Amino acid sequence: MADHNELGDKGEQEAIDFLIKKGYTILEKNYRYLKAEVDVIAMKDNMLVAVEVKTRSSAYFGNPEDFVNKKKIKLLVFAMDNYVVKRDLDVNVRFDIIAILREKNQTKIEHFEDAFLYF
Repeated sequence: MADHNELGDKGEQEAIDFLIKKGYTILEKNYRYLKAEVDVIAMKDNMLVAVEVKTRSSAYFGNPEDFVNKKKIKLLVFAMDNYVVKRDLDVNVRFDIIAILREKNQTKIEHFEDAFLYF
């Protein structure tokens, strides 16, 4: 497995651990629908939360959250629409980003709730 895949997998697990500590219930990991993938689907306080996890080993090219572009947002919304309809859920959906930066043996985790409001 390529180093970037391992970094991403470790980041997703760190994000899941982080969310559990904050009281989230994890429902799905790597939910796929056609070409779209949601890294983590969780529930907290009757809110369904789609989480995009971005992990980087350096901020040299930008912060991890900066790599969520409009195309990715569109795919996430598409996948979550399928998830909600397929399960006949009547819930509010929120889209979050968890940005993980691993530099010099330090890990920084930032949780951006309702992250797509800023796009």
